[in-house]
Amino acid sequence: MAETAREEVLKQSLIFSSLNDRELAELTRFTIERHFKPEEFIFWEGDTADYFYIIIEGRIKVIKYSSSGKGFIIAFFGVGEMFGEVAVFEDKSYPASAQTVVDTRILGIKKEHFLSFLGNHPPVALSIISVLGGRLRDAQSRLKDMVGERVEQRLARTMLMLASKMGPTLPFTRQELADMSGTTTESAIRVTSRLKERGIIKTVRGKITILDETKLTLLSEGPPLI
Repeated sequence: MAETAREEVLKQSLIFSSLNDRELAELTRFTIERHFKPEEFIFWEGDTADYFYIIIEGRIKVIKYSSSGKGFIIAFFGVGEMFGEVAVFEDKSYPASAQTVVDTRILGIKKEHFLSFLGNHPPVALSIISVLGGRLRDAQSRLKDMVGERVEQRLARTMLMLASKMGPTLPFTRQELADMSGTTTESAIRVTSRLKERGIIKTVRGKITILDETKLTLLSEGPPLI
């Protein structure tokens, strides 16, 4: 990928959108491009966090493994989104694993290079703090949902969250939906089957399409208080 194309990728990222042309050109010189096939791991939980990444095309999922070895999908990232940065900025190992879902190309920026860049561009550091704060609030909200809500609510919230990023057609299996919602595959199949019968969603192999977002939103909010 040419340097001008890499600059455009960086510019589309929320964190780097305020950089001027000179700053973008400077940061672009630190980037490397990598390509991965579907289901390849970009990094594993516990690996040294030497790089963070921005997605050029494709999609990745972030997986956290329990002590028993079961994997739980805790996040999905798509084009223009950044991942792996928390561990880099905290100077810790990656807290989870990142695996591609489809053919994926990414830009990587090495920790030492980026920290040096931040030293000369403090406003970028403030943007990162803002983004990380938003990620923390999202994680806290998801944890609250998993602890205090019914399975139907959790699944509905997860589908709505994904739809806000990707549109009404979600390229995920019901097992992946279950992993993201903190429930079992059997529960996800049971709930999505009921939603399909009520005309709220449509399911085909490997895809879920939201047909009635209003009803799904009402379900995500739970039963009305009496």
